[in-house]
Amino acid sequence: MALTGKRIVITGGAGVLGQGVARVAKQQGAEVTLLDVIAPPAGAIGEFVSVDLTDQTGLAACFDQLGEFDVLANIAGGFAMGPSVYETEDEFWDAMFTINVTTLRRVLQVAVPRMLARGGGSVINVGALGALKGAPNMGAYLASKSVVMRLTESLSEEVKNSGLNVNAVLPTVIDTPRNRADMPTTDPSNWVDPEDLGNVICFLGSDAAKAVHGALVPVSGLS
Repeated sequence: MALTGKRIVITGGAGVLGQGVARVAKQQGAEVTLLDVIAPPAGAIGEFVSVDLTDQTGLAACFDQLGEFDVLANIAGGFAMGPSVYETEDEFWDAMFTINVTTLRRVLQVAVPRMLARGGGSVINVGALGALKGAPNMGAYLASKSVVMRLTESLSEEVKNSGLNVNAVLPTVIDTPRNRADMPTTDPSNWVDPEDLGNVICFLGSDAAKAVHGALVPVSGLS
């Protein structure tokens, strides 16, 4: 199995996508640890650790307790439609960047030095295929995800010669209960199933992807 003997840490692990990744990772033989600010649902896959991803001190203590791991899947993030660019207030802009960029930066600041110290591993971030170009009423969200993508590429260039692979997946709409509720007239079979996205993430965390650095992998389903 692709992740046998590996330990994967999943931020946002209590959510629908986090659990999709956790199920695939478990099936592939990994030891799974979930980091989230909210508790996972009953029967969730993985060992849960409660931590605020924006709290640098709390994150450092958390990773000190976690010990060694091989794969970091940065799933934590969020989406919200917004007003037009010229109507976007600081509060909404800051909220999108906090949940998508600040959480990622905080985790990378704590986790990457630990991974480099043990000789490397794999980091997988989540961008957005839509962030390759602009779209109406999505300026703040797409801007935040484009930052995730540039950080992925930049970090990869910084650490790829040190045994650390850094890549990102770029999904379109993910099939979640919330998206089904928000878009009831859209066929969810065209969306990306969380476990299908989990398969791509787990591939990037496996030894089979050791030659892949700085990739932004589209995962679009049929949409």
